[in-house]
Amino acid sequence: MKRLLATLTLTITAGAAFAHGNVSCPAVPKEEKKPQMELQKKLEGEGWKVRKVQNYNGCYEVYGFDGSGKKAEAFFNPKTFERVYPEGEQPADKK
Repeated sequence: MKRLLATLTLTITAGAAFAHGNVSCPAVPKEEKKPQMELQKKLEGEGWKVRKVQNYNGCYEVYGFDGSGKKAEAFFNPKTFERVYPEGEQPADKK
């Protein structure tokens, strides 16, 4: 039973780490970061349904649904609100 629990824990942890990929934003001084709520309002104005915004590796990580209704986990620069893509990922229009 303990072995099964340990295996499940490792599997879940590895899956969560893989979901983020390799993403990071440049260091931004705290006073230059825009509030997370501003990003949420901007995205909602573009048709997103935002469920959660949090910090991750210097970026704002957004969970929700994009303007076309697709489930999304996206990263944004906290100073410019430019979208940041994990290593190996590209914007849909550049594929």
